[in-house]
Amino acid sequence: MNYRPYLQDGIEVSELGFGAWQLGVDSGWKSVSDLEAERMVRAALDEGINFFDTAPNYGHGTSESRLGNVLGSLDRGTIVVNSKFGRLDTGEVDFSADLIRGSVERSLKRLKMDYLDSVIIHSPPAELLDGNRNGHYEVLEGLVEEGKILAYGASVDAQEEITTLLTTTNAKVIQSFFNILHQDCTGAFDMVKERGATVIAKIPFDSGWLTGKYSATSQFAGVRARWSEDEIRQRAELVERVGEILGDAVPLISAALLFCTSFEEVSTVIPGAVSVAQLQGNIRSMQDALDPALRESLVAFYEQEVRALRLPW
Repeated sequence: MNYRPYLQDGIEVSELGFGAWQLGVDSGWKSVSDLEAERMVRAALDEGINFFDTAPNYGHGTSESRLGNVLGSLDRGTIVVNSKFGRLDTGEVDFSADLIRGSVERSLKRLKMDYLDSVIIHSPPAELLDGNRNGHYEVLEGLVEEGKILAYGASVDAQEEITTLLTTTNAKVIQSFFNILHQDCTGAFDMVKERGATVIAKIPFDSGWLTGKYSATSQFAGVRARWSEDEIRQRAELVERVGEILGDAVPLISAALLFCTSFEEVSTVIPGAVSVAQLQGNIRSMQDALDPALRESLVAFYEQEVRALRLPW
């Protein structure tokens, strides 16, 4: 496992992180049992993964609790945990600044920890990213001073959002929608580096499309039912084009992960997994290599064929 800087003066994190949405009971994903959840977390640790991403609303707090059952007894100097605020353990969405402290304290209790390495505002409305107009960041700065969190930031999707956050707050953590088909955030990567911030790359498989398991005839239920028939056909055509670009150089699933980590501003990438087998498959996929020229071809593909489409999530 390779490791990268996360926070200044902090421990380095595994470039493959553990996205813990799937640990939440009834989280909108395929649920896993308590036993399988524990096996997955322990397998991740055994493979050298030391970065864990969770949130209060992942299964109404059960993702955090299941992580805490394993991680809570470990030396905090060996693991890094990121949680969130705004999408609450009650299932409600409420970004009110006066709820931040209580949310963080409940997360700490479930995780059985004294502090969080980072807390990010969980996909907030764009107007909340401006630190000059919102009191959220004063509260978060207070939690940093108290040692309850080491850093804060936000989960966002676009270059403009990252720029607003970094120029108006002391945010150090950006969790961004980033994959071969969604590269807008890279436009802010120079600023990320300049500000000493870091990026957690989320949704690297584009909700499964960049694993190669879907086609133009695929049908979806649950959270993936959001795509129309036209959007499904469009996604299928784009994934086929990615395959043509890759040829036999590297498998699609490997390219999806390696593309994200080919950018030095990215500290870790957090694909989902619903079993130990899937987790280990992701780890194996990171052992391939992505040629720099191939990365540039994928960037050019996005700029020339994808950006203007403004693909929905």
